[in-house]
Amino acid sequence: MTRTVPGRTDHVVVVGAGLSGLAAALHLLGAGRRVTVVERDPAPGGRAGRLVRGGYHIDTGPTVLTMPHLADEAFAAVGDSLRARVELLPLHPAYRARFADGSTLDVHTGAEAMEAEVERFAGPREAAGYRKLRRWLEQLYRAQLRRFIDVNFDSPAQLLTPDLARLAALGGFSRLDPRIGRFLHDERLRRVFSFQSLYAGVPPARALAAYAVISYMDTVAGVYFPRGGMHALPRAMADAAGAAGADLRFGERVTRLERSGERITAVVTDRERIACDAVVLTPDLPVAYRLLGRAPKRPLGLRFSPSAVVLHAGTDRTWPWLAHHTISFGAAWRRTFHELTESGRVMSDPSLLITRPTSTDPRLAPPGRHLHYILAPCPNTAVGPSATHWGELAPGYRHGLLAELDRRGLDGIASAIEEECLVTPADWQARGHPAGSPFSAAHTFAQTGPFRPRNLVRGTTNAVLAGCGTTPGVGVPTVLLSGKLAAARITGGDRSPATTARRRSGARGDQERRPV
Repeated sequence: MTRTVPGRTDHVVVVGAGLSGLAAALHLLGAGRRVTVVERDPAPGGRAGRLVRGGYHIDTGPTVLTMPHLADEAFAAVGDSLRARVELLPLHPAYRARFADGSTLDVHTGAEAMEAEVERFAGPREAAGYRKLRRWLEQLYRAQLRRFIDVNFDSPAQLLTPDLARLAALGGFSRLDPRIGRFLHDERLRRVFSFQSLYAGVPPARALAAYAVISYMDTVAGVYFPRGGMHALPRAMADAAGAAGADLRFGERVTRLERSGERITAVVTDRERIACDAVVLTPDLPVAYRLLGRAPKRPLGLRFSPSAVVLHAGTDRTWPWLAHHTISFGAAWRRTFHELTESGRVMSDPSLLITRPTSTDPRLAPPGRHLHYILAPCPNTAVGPSATHWGELAPGYRHGLLAELDRRGLDGIASAIEEECLVTPADWQARGHPAGSPFSAAHTFAQTGPFRPRNLVRGTTNAVLAGCGTTPGVGVPTVLLSGKLAAARITGGDRSPATTARRRSGARGDQERRPV
């Protein structure tokens, strides 16, 4: 039986109003708990934040929304709905892939449209391979979701289910790149269905084939964009939580936790002391462990994912060949992954994600203007240049990145920029992200499933972790699940209507008395 927090859990403090914290808050409210959310920033969002400059509304974090039903689960917990609060715009194509040889491929999530595009791009044999690949991705997803992704692990023994045998039979424990190669022979197509492993911090040649489930989310399940930008999602979640009775406190930094024995009794901020029965901690792992005063012992230290340099550019022009999301692949492939994860050099021939959100929602920029987000993967500060060194590198890196974009078809981009923000590993590190990486602990085998840092920490009985560093991992869908799983550690999955109504009624009555 899955472990849950023992004792009284009537009032829960959630530290952090990012996607995981807000998901946890909604699921806790749905189970009738009284919830206080404490966030250091003046608004919700966490990594999915918002920067406004010169009329440009810039998403500072994720740009891709997949599996929106996982967000809707959180809204539904309080009788609300994602689609009632956020207009989701499906992206067609989901991505446009542009290769060094000048060829382009539009990635469609509809089976027939994508099969036709693959045949146009690489011929009928590859189209037939795509059909088989799509079936395999669907089977892989079904084998993993309930037993390996949407689950709280207390022991590796929980892996021993019929689904483990199904996953093994599907080749989930082989290597990703060769497994994709069983279906597709065109090297360019193989990149399209394997680059996603970099989200998990592992090169395709070394990643488990099980991580093709990310490709399923990107290329089969559908890609969406919320009107108003990705930041509209945490905004809506915070509004729904507030409407359901959560006490939302922004602009407060948690300084310490009070405890009595193995129980946290209060969360202390730079403004007040908040008594509680349980706490959900969503900061990055080192910060959470520091607040708890202890960290779990691991045979090896945590290994973190590569980082990224992001250039947010508001421009007076755009380039019509760009889709909402365009992946510009360099000619090099394996060498760049070695640079990112081993040698610690910035990519000599980078593959870039170029996002143009104003192609879908023009209101994110002033009239006649455009917003571009260029993400260039780079080594984290544990492998590559230090945060201090990035302070020296940044101007030259920006110049080189703009020159490379110009060569790849964004001609004149440097002179087109009106507003900009360059984010480097030094900035991620200043935000508290370990190794200067916003993608947290890499999904190596030793940091996956039951081997990933768990959301319960020995020595503390009523604190639960959520966020990308813990179960189940990195990415918007999995971070939303981490909040749900953290809430389940506290509620035991208790969502009976009678209990919910009774507890929520009591919680709203208690809201009149702020904890001291």
